[in-house]
Amino acid sequence: MNILLASASEIRAQLLRNAGLSVTAEPARIDEEAIKRSLEAEGAKPRDVADFLAEMKAAKLSSRNPGILVIGADQVLELKGAVFSKPGTPEEAKEQLRALSGQTHKLLSAMVAIRDGEPLWRHVGEVRLTMHELSDAFIDDYVTRNWDSIRWSVGSYKLEEEGVRLFSRIQGDYFAVLGLPLIEFLNWLHARGELTT
Repeated sequence: MNILLASASEIRAQLLRNAGLSVTAEPARIDEEAIKRSLEAEGAKPRDVADFLAEMKAAKLSSRNPGILVIGADQVLELKGAVFSKPGTPEEAKEQLRALSGQTHKLLSAMVAIRDGEPLWRHVGEVRLTMHELSDAFIDDYVTRNWDSIRWSVGSYKLEEEGVRLFSRIQGDYFAVLGLPLIEFLNWLHARGELTT
């Protein structure tokens, strides 16, 4: 079975390939920030924002790839009802980390599978992460050392890198932290008879 991943995320593609799936990745060009702002103005919950963005990405590629299973994924960070985006500058990254310092936030990782424009499956994984209290000096040094990597991550950290040091507690699935509810997706493929064990 060939899968088209509507994402430029090499981590997501690698997770799927590591699970033995044949995956082609192609980014779906949508204006995520405009869509987020519109949904938030309508009072959408962060979970619904992640789900809608994942569906929009998959739907965009599905329309021009008939017969192919297309999956879209999106991740939203929620802190007390506020949604964080990827930091645009090192200063924004520092502001995000100051806001997250000593707090528990949620990562909501949505995934939607579509074939021929029809959504077949969807899931939103939730992970709760508690961050240590971080000093301003540590935040400044951390962002300086890691900016090239964390600029692509909501919350300005990557758990698969030095960002793991920022946390005192993580509750939830590691794959969802990386932006893909992989176990649930594989279970769905297995239930459909498209994967065997």
